[in-house]
Amino acid sequence: MPKVRVYTTPVCPWCERVKQFLREHGVEFEEVNVMEDRKAAIEMIEKSGQMGVPVIEIDGQIVVGYNPERLKELLKL
Repeated sequence: MPKVRVYTTPVCPWCERVKQFLREHGVEFEEVNVMEDRKAAIEMIEKSGQMGVPVIEIDGQIVVGYNPERLKELLKL
């Protein structure tokens, strides 16, 4: 199973879409709320070059935004 981390905020509708997608496909993931965790927010920006969420990390590969085709590709779905 790939290691999946989702950087989110509570008010992000696209974050909810990503989490729903992952749940529907039975993918376990770690959710990181960047509004509550400044260190994680800085880490997310360093990894992705983006300040917006969602940012998804799958085994070290970064996906910015809700991109189901790229998620399927990286997760081998």
